[in-house]
Amino acid sequence: MEKELLLMLPGPVPMPERVRFAMSRQAINHRSPEFGAAYADCVRVLKNTFATKNDLVVISGSGTAGMEAAIANVGRDKDIACIVNGKFGERLYKISQRYGKAHEIKSEWGTPVNLEALKAQLEAGATVVTLIHNETSAGIKNPAEEIGKLCRKHDALFIMDGITSIGGDTVEVDKWGVDIAITGSQKCFAAPAGLAMVSVSSRAWDRMTKNPPFYLDLAAYRKSAGGTPMETPYTPAVPLFLALREACLIIEEEGLPARIARHKKMSGAVQAAAKAWGLNLFPKIDALHNYSSTVTAIEYPAGVKDDEMRAAIKKMGIVIAGGQDHLKGKIFRIGSMGAVSAPEILATLAATQIALKKCGYKLQGDGVQAAGEVLG
Repeated sequence: MEKELLLMLPGPVPMPERVRFAMSRQAINHRSPEFGAAYADCVRVLKNTFATKNDLVVISGSGTAGMEAAIANVGRDKDIACIVNGKFGERLYKISQRYGKAHEIKSEWGTPVNLEALKAQLEAGATVVTLIHNETSAGIKNPAEEIGKLCRKHDALFIMDGITSIGGDTVEVDKWGVDIAITGSQKCFAAPAGLAMVSVSSRAWDRMTKNPPFYLDLAAYRKSAGGTPMETPYTPAVPLFLALREACLIIEEEGLPARIARHKKMSGAVQAAAKAWGLNLFPKIDALHNYSSTVTAIEYPAGVKDDEMRAAIKKMGIVIAGGQDHLKGKIFRIGSMGAVSAPEILATLAATQIALKKCGYKLQGDGVQAAGEVLG
């Protein structure tokens, strides 16, 4: 029998058995009270996880569907300031180009965002701002709260991608002034891929386009969710909703503060291992930016080839991520999101340490020991 691989990626992540089993039941009517109750459970926990009292809907589609829903509903024909310091910031910029007049506020991947350029764009009339809170392509966490303050000062709508932070890191949608927040099911929630969860503020509702897309019409989702039982406007991916409900209940049982602390501890262990090996963390952080709590991006040492090292780790039953686009071969990334805890982290670090040696790198220290001290 082929053994399951341990996915230590920045999503998708390993799913708890309860979540997997929730998908294995017979089909149910998506217009039934049973489905409505499952949807209601999801929304209850999601609002707590987002730290919001805003309306919240779940769309059958990946996180990118949530991104496009946000832009298409409030950004059509608007000046949109798109903050970019990684691949997913670029994605929001590309989506924005299709709907409005998009202005790229660009920094090198993994470096601090250009707040002065954002201020200038807001003063020039931008009415929508987009940000990736946790840019997994580079392992950097961006200053959402500060950007929210700038948006409020200039009366601009703030769209925040929290796809790899919500459910695994501190996110305070209402406190930060986030008008539309987005996350995805296969990241910190440890549910299957295919659902986008989106919260919408009253300010955003007031500024919705009169010509929204059909399938991604947020007003249609709000109307259906407001009925009894709760519904979606179009046929949802019912098994995914049932799995998400189970994942949300797990979050509720663990407690959000404990879950956030666990994610921070796991990523701290990976960071400690990298430093012990003598490797550099990729992001360039400052007082406003920090290392991601859900993925660690590490620079390859000279002479170690990406395909060889990750192949060696995969032979040991574990999958980690490489770099994307121009960072291919330059960094590797270890996810620490979802349901993972010390055993998965230590196994991944042990496999990585062995692979680094096989690839000819002379370790400066014992990364597994360093991680163990963080986790102990």
